[in-house]
Parts: sequence; structure tokens; C-alpha cells
Amino acid sequence: MAAGLSRPPPNADVIARDRHPRLPSRRILIALTLALLLAAGAALGVDLYYHHRTGDIYHSQGRFVPEAPVRSAPRVAAHVAWPLYGYTPQHTRFFPAPASLHGPFRRVWGHGGRSVLEFPPVMWDGRLFQLGDDGVLMAISKYTGRTLWSRRLGVLSASSPAVTSRAVYATVLKRGGGSQNGRVTAVNSANGRIVWSRNLPSPTESSPMLDGGRLFIGSQDGTVYALSEHDGRLLWTYRAAGAVKASPTARNGRVYFGDYGGQVQAIDERDGHRAWTSGSGGAVLGNGQFYATAAVVYGRVYLGNTDGRVYAYDAASGRLDWAKQTGAYVYSSPAVADAPGLGPTIYAGSYDGNFYALDARSGRVRWTYAAGGRISGSATVVGRTVYFADLGRRKTIGLGISTGRKAFELNTGSFDPVISDGARLFVTGYTTLYSYAPRSSATGPPGGARSAPTSAHAPAAGPRPAAHTSRPRAAAAARARARAAAARRRRARAAHRRHPHRGASRRRASARRARARARHQHRHQALRRPPRPAAHPPSPPRPVVSQPAADPFAFTPACASTFIVILTTRASGTCGASGEASLTG
Repeated sequence: MAAGLSRPPPNADVIARDRHPRLPSRRILIALTLALLLAAGAALGVDLYYHHRTGDIYHSQGRFVPEAPVRSAPRVAAHVAWPLYGYTPQHTRFFPAPASLHGPFRRVWGHGGRSVLEFPPVMWDGRLFQLGDDGVLMAISKYTGRTLWSRRLGVLSASSPAVTSRAVYATVLKRGGGSQNGRVTAVNSANGRIVWSRNLPSPTESSPMLDGGRLFIGSQDGTVYALSEHDGRLLWTYRAAGAVKASPTARNGRVYFGDYGGQVQAIDERDGHRAWTSGSGGAVLGNGQFYATAAVVYGRVYLGNTDGRVYAYDAASGRLDWAKQTGAYVYSSPAVADAPGLGPTIYAGSYDGNFYALDARSGRVRWTYAAGGRISGSATVVGRTVYFADLGRRKTIGLGISTGRKAFELNTGSFDPVISDGARLFVTGYTTLYSYAPRSSATGPPGGARSAPTSAHAPAAGPRPAAHTSRPRAAAAARARARAAAARRRRARAAHRRHPHRGASRRRASARRARARARHQHRHQALRRPPRPAAHPPSPPRPVVSQPAADPFAFTPACASTFIVILTTRASGTCGASGEASLTG
């Protein structure tokens, strides 16, 4: 080898290749490009599905069973009970209110608190039973809005209670004390004392349903429980395909519900044996989830799904009759009513901000109302008005069931807004429960002042015209006096419960103090009393008339009376010239 030249190392070509790495081959680039295009296409397809989908399903041969019209509610509002979430075990959410319950409305009272009110109260014997999201159950007078008793059942809840003449039944998501699981509890409806309680192995937000002496609830681990309403004894359990968050619905010896596995199920009420199960088959990647509580009427099962559809199944066989597509999730439980001029109609809201009225027979749209927000809670039909809440705008809206025209609006409410006793509306706001009555009615707190009329189309509170400021102030003062008197009575009752033997002695001491005050006031008034005026004021002076001189010893009737007095008193007397007698001792 020539001088000055060195031999290259044996791995010189490898080092050169490492300094200039080879670029990916054309096949790899093509594969990556295709994968990106497929991913983009899938994302676009999902977006189009959720925003422009028209997945309606119609089976014209589905069975439809007409039913007789629901009877009107009792005329006496005190006799009306709203014992369950959805009003009846069928969960039709229809209350046949009289024609007199219409706007304009005035606010009777408001019962406020710190907890969110996600579900409405139930009602029995003049009392409302409200379970807040903080796990506190309260009994409230429906006439005055005063709290009668309260009981903490847990630390988190999202359901309505159920009530009978004996007890109130409630479920909680978290019972507290470090546990993340739920509980079902029965408390005495009169005083709030616990009758029985059963801990559950998972959270539950299923509103209890009562039928035939049994209590039915679902849970988040997919277990449906049947308990004895008297002592909480376990009767049977059923395991569903997913979490059961809805309230079970009872009709003709069967229990109906949907689950988060996308299945609708019917089971026997007596032993929990499955009658049928049916899927939704509506989502892109499997079935949607059923959160809504089912309404069972006209031989069908109606409920909403998170795939954006409202479904109708045959109650006997589980066959799908129809499905109506909306623009977003349907968490809303449907309300069902026989609307004048329309016939049987389903009412439900969607997360797309629209409220739908659907033909119960075919699923066709009868009318829609654009609320402009997000409708998460369920609708309720009271008389000829359907009420729902707009979560996005925090409003409660009432529409005519036949026309969809607005008849009521209140600037509060987010979830499940209204129950009624036929004389009032009880509106569940975001954190406050309100009572509204027709402005023309005489309904109000018994023995107390009524609040000034408030239109239901205006906010519950706000400035009023100057010409009407005296009436609200007087009403507010009267309410303040009533609250102070009620507080005094509560303190007195509490003191009597703590020291039951002190009452008589305190009453005796109070009576003694009252008598002493009366004597002192009497003496004080006697000292300051002005001289008592004469019984007969003096007569005007008589005119002087000249008369002839009279005999001083002449005998007159006045002198006769004077001599009689002299004889009896041993006094001396004379008889004046005018015939008047005078005495000297």
C-alpha cells in the first residue's frame, strides 16, 4: 500500500450507513396516511351520527291498548296524596287537576335551603316530604312552608322518597361514615323517627316504588331489590345487565325498568323471575343506556335513552314498537296524557334543548318547543298543562298539552319541577321549594297572612311598582310576626320536652306575676287619678223673684221631713223662709 495511505476499518460502510439512516419506505407512509384518513372518517361519522342522525324506527303493526280516561282528582285538596315519584305505580306522571288550577299565579310561600333539589317531593296528609341532594329528609307543611321535622339519612342522594300513612321511604347514594355505598330507610311520617334501615353493597339513586306491600328499588351494581315495606325484610333480588338508576314501574303484576347495559326488562313482581328483556340497539358502539324511568300505559313501555331516542316496547312481549330519534341524550322520563284534540300523547325533553310531544301510538311528532337550553329532568302533566325545567337556562316552563303554547314560566328550576294537589302548584327550584296558587283563589296559609300576588311569568322576587310597596311590606311584617310566634312556640315545646315538670310551676309563677302587675297598675292609676267629677253638674242659677215675706214658723213639707230627721238624730234644725230645711248637729 502506498505511503501515507491507511486501510479503512472493516466496518466503515456500517458507520457510514448509521450516519445517514434510511428513510421510511413508501409502503409505511401509505399505511400511516390511510390510518389517519380512517380515524378522521370515523370521527366525522360519529359527529354526523350525533348531530344529523335520523334513526327513527316504526312498526305499524304494534299492539296498542286503549284505556279509559283518568278520573279527576278529589275536589278537596286536603285529601289529595302524591305518594310516589311519577304520581302512580305506572309512572304516567299525569295528574287530573281541575280547570280552576290555571294562571296567573301568585306565590304563597318559599322554603329555601343550601342543598340542590334534583327531584320533587311527595305529598301525604297536608305535608310535603323533600329529600335534598345532601341526604336530609324534611317534612314541610304544604299550607305554610314551615319545616315540621328533618332527618339526615346520608351525605349524598338523588331521588324522590315514597310515602304512606305510616312511613316515608328514601334511598341515598352514600350513607356516610366513610362508606361509599347506599342505604334504604323507612322513617315515621309523623315525627321522622327511623322505623327500619337496610345498608346496601352499592350506591343507589333509584326512587322507591311501593306496590302490594312491597318496596322496589334498583342499585348501581345492577341489583333490583324487593323488600317488605313493613320491616325491610328482603323478599328477592334480580341481577340486571347494568346499573339500574331509574325507579322501577309496576303494572299488572310485573316490574319494568331499563339499565345501563342498554336492556329493558320485565320481571314478575312476586318472585323476580324474568318475563322478557329487550335491547335498544341504537348507539354506535353497542347499546345506549337507560337512565329514564319507564311509563307503562296503553299496553306499552315508554322510556328515553342516552342514544337520543324515545322508545316504545310492547308490555306483554318486549317487542319494539317504535323509536323516535332526537338530537341528543334523553334523560327525561316521559309523561303520558290523553290530550284533547290529539289523543294519547308522550311528552319528553331532550338534551338538544327541544321538548317533544309524540303520538303514543306511532311515535310521530305532534309538536315541538325549542326551550333553548338543555332539558335533563322529567316532565309532569297537571290538568291541561305540561311542565318541565330547562337546566341550561334554569327556568320552569308550562305548555298547553294540545298546542305547545307557553302558559307558565318561572325563573327557577333545573330538573324535575312540579307536583300538585289540585289547588296549588309545588314547584321545585334549584335550591328552593315554592308553593303557587291561582291569583283568584282564596288558598293560603291557614290563620296567617298571604303573600302579595306574584305572576308566574315573572321572577319569584324582584322590585315592584311604587304604588304597591305598602302591601308587600305589610305582608312581610305579618309573615315575620308569624315566624317569631312560631319560633316562640317551638322553643316552649322544646323546653317542655326537656323539663316536663317545670311547666306547671312556671305557669303558677307567671300567674302570680300577672296578678302583682295588675295590683301595681291599679294602685298607680288610683294615685294619678284626677278628682272625680260630680255625678250631676250644677244647675244654672235660678232667676231671683221677689216674693212676700214668709212666716219663719210656717209648716211646710220640707220642714216635716226635717223634724223627722231631728227626732231620729237628736239634732236641732230650722226651717228657712224658702221652705228649705237645714240641720245643725
